[in-house]
Amino acid sequence: MYRQNTVLLELLEPVVSAMGFEILGIEQHARGRDTLLRIYIDSETGIKLADCARVSDQVSGVLDVNDPIKGSYNLEVSSPGFDRPLFTLDHFRRFTGHMVRLNLHDKIAGRRKITGVLKAVSEDGIEINMEGDVYQVAAENIDKARLVPV
Repeated sequence: MYRQNTVLLELLEPVVSAMGFEILGIEQHARGRDTLLRIYIDSETGIKLADCARVSDQVSGVLDVNDPIKGSYNLEVSSPGFDRPLFTLDHFRRFTGHMVRLNLHDKIAGRRKITGVLKAVSEDGIEINMEGDVYQVAAENIDKARLVPV
């Protein structure tokens, strides 16, 4: 699944948690000479723009002091949105029965992208029903996963 930067998670999770939010996951994307660092946050009451701004301010300070990212970066703090990213098997469990879109590392049935209904979750991966065919997808084969908005 999403290959998380454990250094960043361990550094930022206590800060975000102390503010009353949960880090769903962190994405890092090279953008030319810069890096885009996107942190998804959530809470039981939802996320507002002001929440993202507050978390961004706190996280920015921590990143400036600890300097865990080489070179320059752009920080984005975001709510999960309607097409919520799924970072862990626990996230998949929470959305069993929902439509998901997967980007795979290795092809299944000749495809690297699969969209279907999430049928089950195990410790090793997930089961997805795509157009009537059921596929077992190992967790380590999932590069990205998102809910498909209804």
